[in-house]
Amino acid sequence: MVKRYTPDIDKGLTQAQVDERIAQGAVNKPVEAASKSPKEIVFSNVFTYFNLIFFIIAVLLIAVGSFRDLTFLPVITANTLIGIIQELRSKKVLDNLSILNAPKSTVIRDGQKRVIPAEELVLDDVVVFTAGNQIPADAVAESGEVLVNESLITGESDQIIKKKGDALLSGSFVVSGQCQARIEKVGEDSYVSQLTLEAKAMNDEEVSEMIRSLDRLVKTIGILIIPIAIILFSQQHVINGASLRDSVTATVAAIIGMIPEGLYLLASVALAVSVMRLAMQKVLVHNMKCIETLARVDVLCVDKTGTITDNTMTVKKLLPLRRVETGAADTEAAEEVDQEDLKFSSEEQAEVELAVGDFAAAMATDNITMKAIKDAFRKRSGKRPEKVFPFSSETKYSGAVFEDASYVLGAPEFVLKESYAQYAAQIERWSHQGYRVLVFGTYEGTLDGKALCAPAQPMGMILLANPIRENAKETFTYFANQGVEIKVISGDNPVTVSEVAKEAGIAHAECYVDAGTLTDEAMLREAANKYTVFGRVTPDQKRQLISALKAAGHTVAMTGDGVNDVLALKDADCSIAMASGSDAAAQVSQLVLLESDFSKMPSVVAEGRRVVNNIERTASLFLVKNIFSLCMSILSIVLMVNYPLEPSQISLISMFTIGIPAFIMSLEKNTERIQGHFLSNVLFKALPGGLTDFIVVSALYLFCIEFNVNEADVSTSSTIVLAIVGLMILYQIASPMTKCHWILWFGMAAGLVYCMIFVSSIFAITSISKKSMMLLVIFAIITEPIFRYLSIIVKKLSHMYVNRKQKQKTVQ
Repeated sequence: MVKRYTPDIDKGLTQAQVDERIAQGAVNKPVEAASKSPKEIVFSNVFTYFNLIFFIIAVLLIAVGSFRDLTFLPVITANTLIGIIQELRSKKVLDNLSILNAPKSTVIRDGQKRVIPAEELVLDDVVVFTAGNQIPADAVAESGEVLVNESLITGESDQIIKKKGDALLSGSFVVSGQCQARIEKVGEDSYVSQLTLEAKAMNDEEVSEMIRSLDRLVKTIGILIIPIAIILFSQQHVINGASLRDSVTATVAAIIGMIPEGLYLLASVALAVSVMRLAMQKVLVHNMKCIETLARVDVLCVDKTGTITDNTMTVKKLLPLRRVETGAADTEAAEEVDQEDLKFSSEEQAEVELAVGDFAAAMATDNITMKAIKDAFRKRSGKRPEKVFPFSSETKYSGAVFEDASYVLGAPEFVLKESYAQYAAQIERWSHQGYRVLVFGTYEGTLDGKALCAPAQPMGMILLANPIRENAKETFTYFANQGVEIKVISGDNPVTVSEVAKEAGIAHAECYVDAGTLTDEAMLREAANKYTVFGRVTPDQKRQLISALKAAGHTVAMTGDGVNDVLALKDADCSIAMASGSDAAAQVSQLVLLESDFSKMPSVVAEGRRVVNNIERTASLFLVKNIFSLCMSILSIVLMVNYPLEPSQISLISMFTIGIPAFIMSLEKNTERIQGHFLSNVLFKALPGGLTDFIVVSALYLFCIEFNVNEADVSTSSTIVLAIVGLMILYQIASPMTKCHWILWFGMAAGLVYCMIFVSSIFAITSISKKSMMLLVIFAIITEPIFRYLSIIVKKLSHMYVNRKQKQKTVQ
């Protein structure tokens, strides 16, 4: 148990007490580190399963004296170093961004005020909270008085007065006033941290499809290479009688060919580069795997305020609210009233404006609505209120008691109560035009901050509106063109939200529903697919909507900013937080828009598509080698012949037809829509090349055996054929051939030719006999038609596979 202190609020804790708290771990540390440490980055890149395999291979080659075949080591070392450097650079960028955006607090220690990072607060610290501060840890007010906005916790615009002895929950904001408070709970014990830990426990093991596919592929290959290596070595050394050195080098060549040594690293590096690119656009990425997930998203759930509209509000009109004594024709009667009494008389106008001005002057500027009303109604009579009741999400009104009258302002249904039906048609008419309607009136009863006991007498209605973001239409048009469906989830009136969504250009915005009418999960699941706009949504319903959409087979992204959004954000496949919101939402989200600018989303999606498309395209280069080596190893075992290639030759082909081109092309611009599944797409792209390599090289090998060609000639001829096929595959993968692609292609061809001529001894390239040359020319010629026809066949098989999958999905 930690010993508690009750320090003097003007002196705070002593430095000795702070040091004691730090030693005890009673510090306000976040529940999750921002990024991996340098040590963890180095460890995760160096100590991998395949690096262990390569280490064993290197030891075996050194043991048999085959130093020439260690040419793969520089590539493996370079790959590992690139991964470490890229992750360290990415960590530096992210850490700098985190530091720039870290919250700070004013604390009193040893009688002195200090400004320190919020994560350095300790238990029982005395903290000074003023307007604009976010409360970083659970605390108790010790002196002063503040008005606290708990909207990020409750989801409603609660402004609650906190006095001495009242609890201050982490995640809430101080709207006005000043107080000194003592920290009650820090770190993982605070309210927000408990919620964050609950969210983190939900889906921590989920990974993107691409990474999941790569993991599955790498694990499968990792399991296969061990028995194949044992059988191949035994067959060549024991049965065929090959020397220990030749048996080891042949086995190593087969293993190296089967290991996609750069594929997993390529994906990690490409994602790390994307993280850095997004950081330059003020987008903080907590989990780089989410970049791919976002690229696959087909449903995006957004809020109205801050996403569709600016986080500001303006008063548009002040209109009279007339009673309509009609039955069936309420709407028609309301239209008649609006036409006849569209404006106040000059005397009425002055009276209502003055009353609203006095009311607004009495209220704190604690939200954008009250700020807009204060800005619009500046006339004052000078009278002072006796009591003030800030807006409450429970009662849905704010009130002020003056000597001559009590005024209320709030949601029509809650202010007018049972008399709402007599005014409903007029109110809904303006709501349908996208306005937020508030009713202002007098109250005859006694105001006590609780729900009104009787209807207020309306003096008029105030129409407010959030301006649509300047680039909202462009942003939502982009998503519509990309096949991403938008769902607007808001706590506001569904009619108003629908009109705003229409103005922003969101497709099917006219399909709206009041979530208050969705009383069970079955209704909510049905509504999730049927409607576009959801109004009056509770925090629990947000989470249920996300789950319903995922259950329907969608990949769902969600934007949020409040503590009440945390669990829904974590349930989403991809979560995006606004930096202007709560720390909890930012911490559990995978992406944080540091400038709270939703218009950045298209560039984030484009970055994700660039990464996934390029990795998918270049991954097929790696699998070509794997398919060939696997098939060739099995053929060697079945026919009881030696593996025809050496490790250095495999390294040569890998470097110029796979490694270098893959890394260069992985950084290119590519924003095409992602279709199909990663692994099937990659396999279908790699099959023609891998099978062509296998067919041509195996046939060449068998012909060479038949014509008594020596093994050195066979190895060189096979290497040249692999180089030719590799360049053909590179041409196909790089198509359409731009100027840069031609430079890349000719550069790789020149690199192969240079190595085969000028450093041939390093890569075991020897001069070949006339007999070998003739066979080489024949098989080099037939590679093109074999590759072309195999590409056509595999393409047809791919279409058949996709069609079958679509039919199965439709049936389900």
